[in-house]
Amino acid sequence: MKMKGKIAVGGRTVLSMIKRGQKAKVIQLNTTDKALRRRLLDMGITEGVLVKMKKIAPLGDPIDIELRGYELCLRKVDLELIEVEVVS
Repeated sequence: MKMKGKIAVGGRTVLSMIKRGQKAKVIQLNTTDKALRRRLLDMGITEGVLVKMKKIAPLGDPIDIELRGYELCLRKVDLELIEVEVVS
């Protein structure tokens, strides 16, 4: 595993912990709220999709991510429900 002041490549964490510029693969959605799960799935956050951390607001919320060729801005509490594996 490589470390560069960021989460280790190959390490598992939640999407809110990824640093700017890092890429991660979605492993699973950890929510029992069916409406929230459906909303995340409708926005393209599905298992196996590659996500890149683009921008973080000055106060840390919201966070801008890139997936499937578009940018998506989500609240930090929603990103904490998405388990990922860091790929770069």
